[in-house]
Amino acid sequence: MQTLKLVAVSAGLSSPSSTRLLADRLLQAARYRLAEQEYAVDVQVVELRDLAVDIANNLVTGFPSGRLQDAIDAVTGADGVIAVTPVFTASYSGLFKSFFDLVDPAALTGTPVLIGATGGTARHSLVLDHALRPLFAYLRAQVLPTAVYAASEDWGTGGDAYTEGLPSRITRAGTEFADAVAARPSRRAGEDEVVPFARQLADLRMD
Repeated sequence: MQTLKLVAVSAGLSSPSSTRLLADRLLQAARYRLAEQEYAVDVQVVELRDLAVDIANNLVTGFPSGRLQDAIDAVTGADGVIAVTPVFTASYSGLFKSFFDLVDPAALTGTPVLIGATGGTARHSLVLDHALRPLFAYLRAQVLPTAVYAASEDWGTGGDAYTEGLPSRITRAGTEFADAVAARPSRRAGEDEVVPFARQLADLRMD
């Protein structure tokens, strides 16, 4: 049985966090769909709040800590990535952007990415198309057509005859993401891995 690796990146700052909750729900929907197709799934969640100091130090020094490098390697080595951020000032959070600034621009080429965001009001839902989608398009990822935005009012609601509720949107997005991951050709054995940008920079500074 083939094992697929899914990694979710959560940029939530609080604990508990609605951003982490959305990431977990999306992972759960994707795992359920892949299980239906008889895939084994390995999942990992990268909590950026725990790496905030490491990210800041890397931006200043150019040298990642061991656990930050592990997080970058997990994301770039995944078969599919779920990326969820809270909305700050009508865009993704600075912590979220700083982390992906450390990812080599070619390392996510062709990788299915499901984007999501959380915020206090539905008025910020355009952040998905105006900020997150261009970011991952620049990173050459395969950004899934369906994205999920969860406002505070969405939690615990099932929608109505005219509007899909949050659970339905999560299921639809997770299913679409899982199908894209399953359809992606496996990496060929012996293929050279992409060296993370932070590691390249560190090697250059040591020469």
